[in-house]
Amino acid sequence: MGSARYTQTADKLVLALLAAAALLQCAAGVEFTFDLGDNAEDCFYEEIKRNTSAYFEFQVSAGGQLDVDVHLKDPQGKVIYKLERATFDSHQFVAETTGVYTACFGNQFSAFSHKIVYVDFQVGDEPALPGVDEHATVLTQMETSSQAIHKGLNDILDAQTHHRLREAQGRKRAEDLNQRVMVWSSLETAAVVLIGITQIMVLRNFFTDRKPSQAHYGRL
Repeated sequence: MGSARYTQTADKLVLALLAAAALLQCAAGVEFTFDLGDNAEDCFYEEIKRNTSAYFEFQVSAGGQLDVDVHLKDPQGKVIYKLERATFDSHQFVAETTGVYTACFGNQFSAFSHKIVYVDFQVGDEPALPGVDEHATVLTQMETSSQAIHKGLNDILDAQTHHRLREAQGRKRAEDLNQRVMVWSSLETAAVVLIGITQIMVLRNFFTDRKPSQAHYGRL
């Protein structure tokens, strides 16, 4: 009985370690957010071997009209992917040659607003789970569960990332709308005060001008 409990505990520990390893593998991906200045262009480089699959994704989370120019070049400088004034998109391709691939983001059309851009650049297949996908025999129930947990964690991380991006976009739009409402309210308040002061001055001058005439008629 004690041996069985020890085995179950050890199995649970192994499963937890596998899940932790999956998280570490996901965290090792090329995934980042950067600030693209106004009237600027930033490029990033990734070395890819021939016949290796790659996944490229971007999304503008804040700034201006949420748009950037994007192009992806192979080692020979040939453009294999290009978009203009885009907010988000993804592109999957297989490298035809070995070398350094270049992904550039341009904001030259915007002279005042900078952009916050999220980039996900994954190269190659995801590493196999240690001790699970390394053999060709039939998977046990625990190994199958480990694979399911691994896939579920990846889906959760991806969903959380895109949820944070949508939340950032919504917050930025709400802040911009609030700023516009404040500016418009301030202008309306200033206009009302100016009109009120103008009316008071006009009425005051009107009655001030009538006093000498009334005094002259009084003497007559």
